[in-house]
Amino acid sequence: MDAVDGRLPALGIPAGCKMHSAVFATTPTAAGELAACYASTDSARRTLRHAEVMDIDEDAYRADRLSARLYGYLRVPSERRLMQGAKSTRSASDDAAVDAIATNLISELDDATAYVVGSGTTTRRLFERMGLAKTLLGVDALQGRRLVGHDLSESEILQLLAGSPRTKIIVSVIGTQGYIFGRGNQQLSPQVLRLVGRDNIIVLATLNKLAGLPQRRLLVDTGDPETDRMLAGHVFVRTGFRQSAVIRVAAS
Repeated sequence: MDAVDGRLPALGIPAGCKMHSAVFATTPTAAGELAACYASTDSARRTLRHAEVMDIDEDAYRADRLSARLYGYLRVPSERRLMQGAKSTRSASDDAAVDAIATNLISELDDATAYVVGSGTTTRRLFERMGLAKTLLGVDALQGRRLVGHDLSESEILQLLAGSPRTKIIVSVIGTQGYIFGRGNQQLSPQVLRLVGRDNIIVLATLNKLAGLPQRRLLVDTGDPETDRMLAGHVFVRTGFRQSAVIRVAAS
């Protein structure tokens, strides 16, 4: 950002990590489309806008808190359809809803089922309510209400699946962006998702988070088109205690 200093247009290419900035295209393909369009458009007709450059506050992260820091702004193509928004944080009014989601889900946990749980503060609340430690940016696993895996890799998740008669995946929604797979949970690979199956995926989000999605849909970007098609369609999202909403999932 210092090198560009706001003089030149910029464009971020997503590589699978959870991104807080609004300077990234939705996918590498979208980034290519944007770059090609910009290069082939007459300079007088090119339109740019300022987008936030944000990242995790490393000091807060070392204190086991997830907080984003604003570093500044860059000029990016103004085609919002192909650009992602800045990740939003949870408001204080959502805390009660997250507690309700966690309470409801804990009451349903089955000792015979392994639960592979994605990253985020919403899923972390589930662990906190049971007195368990959750990796803030990683994937952990439960067997009923017991912690059986901490900060798991893809290979470790596959080993867990091989030894469990029944497995479910629990993930939350990235605020504003809407991603449930392909951002910050690459351990939940296409192979893992196909083995678990679409019907065994539990999605968590508050109603406020769903209402804040610009296009009222969830996104997947696993890197495998066949898996993205498998995940597409309408899903139930847990939004409170015995409350759900139906929302469409699309490949980004």
